[in-house]
Amino acid sequence: MPAHHRVSLKDVAEELGLSQTAVSFAINDKPGVSEETKNKVKQTAKRMGWSPVYAAQALSSSRTMTVGFMPSRSGGNLQTESFMLHFMAGLHDSLSRKGYGILYRPAQSLQEELNIYRDWSRRKRVDGVVLVDLRTEDPRPRLLDELGIPAVLAGGPDPNDLVPSLSIDDSGTMDRILRHLLDVGRTRIVYFSGDRDLDYSKMRVAAFNELATKYALEFSAVCYTNFDSQSAATQTCSMMNGGFAPDAFIYENETMAAASLRALERLSVSEQAPDNLRSMPGSPFPKNLPAIVSFEDSFVCTATYPSITAVHRDPGEYGKRVANLLIKRLMGESVSGSRRILQPSLVVRESTAGSSGISQ
Repeated sequence: MPAHHRVSLKDVAEELGLSQTAVSFAINDKPGVSEETKNKVKQTAKRMGWSPVYAAQALSSSRTMTVGFMPSRSGGNLQTESFMLHFMAGLHDSLSRKGYGILYRPAQSLQEELNIYRDWSRRKRVDGVVLVDLRTEDPRPRLLDELGIPAVLAGGPDPNDLVPSLSIDDSGTMDRILRHLLDVGRTRIVYFSGDRDLDYSKMRVAAFNELATKYALEFSAVCYTNFDSQSAATQTCSMMNGGFAPDAFIYENETMAAASLRALERLSVSEQAPDNLRSMPGSPFPKNLPAIVSFEDSFVCTATYPSITAVHRDPGEYGKRVANLLIKRLMGESVSGSRRILQPSLVVRESTAGSSGISQ
């Protein structure tokens, strides 16, 4: 066979003495051939160097072999979100194994996102969509259902059950955080949330308020930041200047936690430092530094000093499982309802428990 010859299904069929139709059915996992034949065909195709021609495949099957992913956030914000970057890597890993590519198209607003879904549908641009950041009365699941675009939701669940979802147990995670803070003697706790309209932010806030009552905290409050690190840092320092300062802060992501820790350290060595925070000579930490916890974990939490206690989950694995759920839909399998997966762990570090990190 000439070196420049592209291996075709016809070549694989001739090698095995099978019909081209049988080989095609085996490659595409269609009924009509045995599992033994499917395995033999796939092994032979791999050995011979066969690979699918996706343009021809799309023409013959009306598939684009493309999945749309359109988070409503700017590229600059995405670069600071390690969770989302690793989530996307997990999506790619599972989708690429089935020959799918990702069409990544960040939107600046919800309306822009809706318009692009309509455009994708009109031009048959994607086979399916991965949704993130469910909102209150979110119009996206219903629109995608009306457009006939298969979709899955990372988060949720969708209250109308139009889109199957995979979510993470945030209420149980919040309970672990508060029990740890109580164990180290912290009873005046503030939670810095991101966006009050995001479904997962609302669930975390609800869990925090419910648990604050359950554990009879001396003081509790929720502050909103729109995921702005400077806003979180400013509000944190302002609270520490008060007469009844919090002794613990929980932040929705690691960038807010790190920015606030840095701001507290700067405040502790300034002339304006309150007595309850002023640095002690020869001490590595400010006096009475409040405990700090991040709801997201990344290298940022271990690069700070003190290192930051954080909730650890595997965003790459989460992305893989969400992609696998969508692949089932694209293959015509019946998929519905909400599944809760990935019980995160709390990694305790210096910001709440000294220098040795342990997982709970």
